[in-house]
Amino acid sequence: MKTVSRMVQGEMLKSVGFVTLAFLALFAFIDFVDELRWVESSNPLGYQVRHAAAFVATLSVSNLYDLLPITVLIGSVFVMARLAQTSEFTVLRTSGLSPGRALRVMLGLGLVFALVTFAIGDFIAPAADRAGQFLRAKYLREVTVGQTGAWLREKQSYSSYAVNVGVLQPDGSMRRVRIIEFDNRGRLLSINEARTGRFGGDDSWLLQDVARTEFNTEGSATARVVRSQLPEFRWPTTLTGEMVTVALLRPERMPTIDLFQFMRHLDANGQSSQRYEIEFWRKVFYPLSCLVMVVLALPFAYLHFRTSGISTYVFIGVMTGISFFLLNDLFGYFGNLRNWWPWLTAAAPGLLYSLLSLSAFGWLVLRR
Repeated sequence: MKTVSRMVQGEMLKSVGFVTLAFLALFAFIDFVDELRWVESSNPLGYQVRHAAAFVATLSVSNLYDLLPITVLIGSVFVMARLAQTSEFTVLRTSGLSPGRALRVMLGLGLVFALVTFAIGDFIAPAADRAGQFLRAKYLREVTVGQTGAWLREKQSYSSYAVNVGVLQPDGSMRRVRIIEFDNRGRLLSINEARTGRFGGDDSWLLQDVARTEFNTEGSATARVVRSQLPEFRWPTTLTGEMVTVALLRPERMPTIDLFQFMRHLDANGQSSQRYEIEFWRKVFYPLSCLVMVVLALPFAYLHFRTSGISTYVFIGVMTGISFFLLNDLFGYFGNLRNWWPWLTAAAPGLLYSLLSLSAFGWLVLRR
């Protein structure tokens, strides 16, 4: 049986690899053509074709993470249907390959794909996405969210803060930083507006060129306003560079541990973390979809057809993979709008397709 396992898994690896490369090449071509509109051919110091190609290369890593469960399904369906068409799988069954053993062979390879998907999504894709965003920002624009940037909130012992970061620079520094301080009763205490800022290594931000406005209402009916200009101001905070990056960049491209820490920060400061909780659980469950896809492909090996081609079954695999991808996104949006349980929202598509695959496996394999 080790020989059979190596043969089936080897064929699946080659098929999945070919399909993945084909999809990546297609997406890279589309992204590159779209990126050419930003190329400044008249400015040799601006955004050039080589920069666009490098940015598309970073996008390909994220595309690989998104596409891998789909390509696993398409490649597995192709291999299983081809083995059925050539009667090779029938020979394997008569040689002692039981449905349970075939399922274990598929799940073994599916586990490998799941681990690869997790590694790409949690380590490689976040670094590549950040590098691509900063590369593009270096020649085109700064990393920002809309016109006002990103807003965060910080609670400390005697004060609470509303923090606005307008722009995140490619070197990791910040621009247009505003820190609004309130006391425990919600009264405004101070406003600090800094031209630039950096993340310190001692749980603080180092702000430069700060316009500080203090409001003092103690002992008087009206507030006394004191304005000052500071060349440098150190603000102690637990907000890290990763948290600001999560707020400015896409949360689905952040490592799982960073999303978890940002969720805890939002909960501790009384802010809604629904969106980030859904993304956190999606990153937990998404690699497991590779296991679902290989199980979904196994019943194709038990179909009986000799003369007809396998293109129809490959097309079914393509449509099934696309429907899973769309359903995964739709559940994320609906869960965020309807305030569903985050873990159930993230796990629902995988559970539905697991039931579908097990039902197909039971009907085609065990009852026929």
